[in-house]
Amino acid sequence: MATLTIVLMALATYATRAGGLWLASRLKMSERVEAWLNHIPGAILVSIVAPTVLAGGIADALAAVTVLIVAVRTGSLPVAMVTGVGAVVLLRVLL
Repeated sequence: MATLTIVLMALATYATRAGGLWLASRLKMSERVEAWLNHIPGAILVSIVAPTVLAGGIADALAAVTVLIVAVRTGSLPVAMVTGVGAVVLLRVLL
């Protein structure tokens, strides 16, 4: 029964995502709507990361600032992520 539930949930998830992509490909979107859609991934990432940073200590906040600086300067998300992990580890040891 659990396997059937998982399979049905996976199918429902796939159907909603594929359906949304199919519908979006059929509609003519304005520049404003496209710009709004392009900002959704960043907003989701912030909504996931912000509570962790705010609930953490000073080390987490400083690491988040470090990640932002590295991401802006390098333009590389992988480099920023590796730097962030290293900063959290180092700052938690030091602070």
